[in-house]
Amino acid sequence: MPLFQDLFDQSKQLNRAPLQAHLAYHAQKGRYKIIHQGLMIPGLPAPLHYLNFISLIGQPNVPMLRNESAIHTTALDTATTISSVSAHMLGQLHSYSIEHECQFRKEYFQFSDREIITGNFPYFRIQRKDKELSFDLSITTSNIVSYFTKLRMGLADHWSLLCKCEGQLIYKQQEFEIQQMGSFEYARSINFSYLPLAFFTYQVINLENQRQLLLAQIRDPFNNVLQSRIYLRDAKTGVAQMFDQNVRFKVHRVYPKVKTPNGQSMYLPREFEWGYEGKDGTCISVQAQSRGDFKFGLAAGYVGSFKYQVRINHHEEVGESGYCEYIDCRSLNWQEKNKQEKMRDELANPVPFACKK
Repeated sequence: MPLFQDLFDQSKQLNRAPLQAHLAYHAQKGRYKIIHQGLMIPGLPAPLHYLNFISLIGQPNVPMLRNESAIHTTALDTATTISSVSAHMLGQLHSYSIEHECQFRKEYFQFSDREIITGNFPYFRIQRKDKELSFDLSITTSNIVSYFTKLRMGLADHWSLLCKCEGQLIYKQQEFEIQQMGSFEYARSINFSYLPLAFFTYQVINLENQRQLLLAQIRDPFNNVLQSRIYLRDAKTGVAQMFDQNVRFKVHRVYPKVKTPNGQSMYLPREFEWGYEGKDGTCISVQAQSRGDFKFGLAAGYVGSFKYQVRINHHEEVGESGYCEYIDCRSLNWQEKNKQEKMRDELANPVPFACKK
């Protein structure tokens, strides 16, 4: 399976020499029926801790990416947006009819009278007007790119650019000035008849000295790891690294089971860790404790924030405001398996992990 994925998905090769070639950026057109845009800003002060804006234009035939409860006309006519901060919110998720409520054209995306994205590389602007959470942010993208997916024959691609974000945010009449590093993302895809993707977790951490850490794992309905990666980006040097061998993600404690508006039951992580050790001695370790501020609306799952302890080789640092995305649509969650079943899973997906002190 990993060999087949590497042949079909070219993102691994692109990340070895991550130069920013021509990056696709457009609305639905031609065969590309599914479009995703995202801005994730971790490391904000309390009570914000993070800010995100994520749009999904078209609802794909993928369990972990499809929000069935948001579809009121047809799947390909449905656009969803989620925008949230750590503090309590009720109106983070909105669903729109693309035909009747949205306007999409070159360098312009408007979702009803609430959200507007304008611009092109390297300058973008995202505006949101809402009684609960409003903002007006200027985004300057860098040349530091990470490729999550790049399928052959142009079937799908998904990239992320390290960016700088500046502007004003208003949460319940409280005003905040934003000046922070973030991750600006875009994805496009044909409308696959079905993709067996059931588990997804993704975290963004802003480190000291203008560095950023991205962590992501995808699994299928049978709990097989399809992709497990760590991306380390440095705004000062312009260097982006990707690690995808022996990258381990493990949840130690969970919150009580929740049921989503789609009727899907899942466990959200309370404490989790990431680990990597390379043959060259590079060691990355992340210990995380969720703040419990999960909000539904990221496709079929949730977004939230966490406290963390990071160690990269001999450098250690701690923080209060990492950003987390978490979706679990597996039919049998790993938390419900007995000890013998978990041991079989580990043997089926061996991920050696050690971290020198």
